[in-house]
Amino acid sequence: MSSFNTISAEKLARLIGTPKCPVLIDVRIDEDFESDPRLIPGSIRRPFGTVSDWAHEFTGRSAIVICQKGLKLSHGVAAWLRHAGIPADTLEGGTLAWAQADLPMVPTERIPPRDQQGRTIWVTRSRPKIDRIACPWLIRRFVDPNAVFLFVPTSEVPGVVERFEATPFDIEGDNILWSHRGELCTFDVMVEEFGLGTEPLRRLGTIVRGADTARLDLAPEASGLLAVSLGLSRMYSDDLAQLDAGLLLYDALYRWCRDATDETHNWPSKKPGA
Repeated sequence: MSSFNTISAEKLARLIGTPKCPVLIDVRIDEDFESDPRLIPGSIRRPFGTVSDWAHEFTGRSAIVICQKGLKLSHGVAAWLRHAGIPADTLEGGTLAWAQADLPMVPTERIPPRDQQGRTIWVTRSRPKIDRIACPWLIRRFVDPNAVFLFVPTSEVPGVVERFEATPFDIEGDNILWSHRGELCTFDVMVEEFGLGTEPLRRLGTIVRGADTARLDLAPEASGLLAVSLGLSRMYSDDLAQLDAGLLLYDALYRWCRDATDETHNWPSKKPGA
């Protein structure tokens, strides 16, 4: 049972992927991190020794602090954050307990380089529909909550990659890691490459693949996702506004995939003889 100011791996796993997840701060020392260079999904690294310098970044948020064993480093940093007025808990057992529970972790070698503000920068074609909304949702919820997405004309993507050091996704071209691969859509590729192959995300991936590649027979929900995605593209002329609306759509789909696939709607009830 978790003690005061701690959260268990099981409870944290239920928060990750939801829009209300606290900020996750990994404060492992370099030696501990190098022994397992993976991150709990959605977490960011910060040096424990300078917490008084960076605590203000999280004003107005709640936080969960993570170290290797869930002992002095995470408790000390969490106490500093609380001193700064930021509600903060620690992960019980740290990354070791998380890994031992066989919960997903993101290999840092797969995360693109970050800018000076610690954000990953991504670029893709403008006027997004399915994959180009689903992938940003996955990245924001499980990889980098602060990720920046640039939507530009298709012909300009290579130049933006070069000039702005952005990572291209869901676009054709040689040596593009984050794009369709065989029968898989870009969302599928990201789920696997980022080590996020949980049952709910793979179920969601099948729906996205069916809608994105015109294989609506893959999942009954694919037709609905296609219809809603096309509707959103007609409602919004601004790509970032459409992305914001699409994040809510994928939040709902993820929760259905995780928690509600067995639930049905049964009103009005069928009366005998009707």
